[in-house]
Amino acid sequence: MSRTLVELLQDGLPAEAILTDPDVTSSYAHDMASFCAAGDPAVVVLPRTVEQVQHVMRTATELRVPVVPQGARTGLSGAANASDGCIVLSLVKMDRILEISPVDRIAVVEPGVVNATLSRAVGEHGLYYPPDPSSWETCTIGGNIGTASGGLCCVKYGVTAEYVLGLDVVLADGRLMSTGRRTAKGVAGYDLTRLFVGSEGSLGIVVRAVLALKPQPPQQLVLAAEFPSAEAACDAVCKIMEGGHVPSLLELMDRTTVKAVNALAQMGLPETTEALLLAAFDTPDPAADLAAVGALCEAAGATQVVPAEDTAESELLLQARRLSLTALEAVKGSTMIDDVCVPRSRLAEMLVGVERIGEKYGLTVGVCAHAGDGNTHPTVCFDATDPDEGRRARESFDEIMALGLELGGTITGEHGVGVLKKEWLAREIGPVGVEMQRAVKAAFDPHSLLNPGKLF
Repeated sequence: MSRTLVELLQDGLPAEAILTDPDVTSSYAHDMASFCAAGDPAVVVLPRTVEQVQHVMRTATELRVPVVPQGARTGLSGAANASDGCIVLSLVKMDRILEISPVDRIAVVEPGVVNATLSRAVGEHGLYYPPDPSSWETCTIGGNIGTASGGLCCVKYGVTAEYVLGLDVVLADGRLMSTGRRTAKGVAGYDLTRLFVGSEGSLGIVVRAVLALKPQPPQQLVLAAEFPSAEAACDAVCKIMEGGHVPSLLELMDRTTVKAVNALAQMGLPETTEALLLAAFDTPDPAADLAAVGALCEAAGATQVVPAEDTAESELLLQARRLSLTALEAVKGSTMIDDVCVPRSRLAEMLVGVERIGEKYGLTVGVCAHAGDGNTHPTVCFDATDPDEGRRARESFDEIMALGLELGGTITGEHGVGVLKKEWLAREIGPVGVEMQRAVKAAFDPHSLLNPGKLF
């Protein structure tokens, strides 16, 4: 008699690492994205060791059972959504920081380490791990690697992909492969490390990562500038970047977002503004840098420029920005969060176009943006219980992505493709691009067991 999936998993996993109760497994079915189908997993496993992950993948390959890797499920594209009958492979129990080296300026971590936990740990050594997604208090390094996530500081420090030096990866058949390096330089062979970053768990299971660190910068100071229009705020962004300034963040919140944050948290942000721009510097003399940027904001038409007096006031402003997506969700109860990145020079056109699309569909659409990167997050607010409003939300979401492509941008700057943007990935990279990406997938995962139905 053939043995069942669960029986085979039990050969290499402790009982507490295997969840089969449907009421429990259903809670692992999806991430935080709207309009993304999710199936019912057959089982959820929570391994603690590399060997246990290898056992899961060998079992999956033997039985041809799909596997969906997961971290904290804070993603916004459906990339962590379960498929029917799959093994959900949750890596949150693999949460050890294995090494922090101030000399080599690296950290070696397991995938379940929470971003903020790592940041605080390396800070004790005078070091800094820059990638800081808005969900940094809960999202995991493995999830960050899977989606090549960004954050508020990317304008100066770059995205997750720029900090991943090497990986240990369990392949679909259970073999363990190491990629990359722990040295400052290295160009041996194809850059397979970079290939796995942003692959959304479709090529292998990351079980260990070597991450680059930087020296801890000085505490940053933030400036807030109010503008009478989104175009004026975007003009200021262009002037700041053209002038050679290197802010540690450059963030924009439109009037809808500002009002939503105030309604949620009584932050006291100026609701008379059409766009609020936040600029920060972590240089040795941040006050001087803020003064120079403040002058550029005023030249672009800012009605008020207010530099923070200290780090506490700066952190309050940043907290308001981090609350943006949560606040917009509270407007109607549900949101579709877009992630369109455009050239900075086209940022104003993007914001004006989004406002026009919201008016066309009769929907509230708030925009917060990593303005220094051109990475916008148009957020469509809607009532999920109203079918017509849901339809209009989806159509407006698609129009926003089309606008981004028309402006020379990309459909995702940091959230990934997942289920939500599969059709749009094909439009962006074209048929030859899709063919080559599928060929890469087939080389690593010939039976298409890893996160099937995602990307393309």
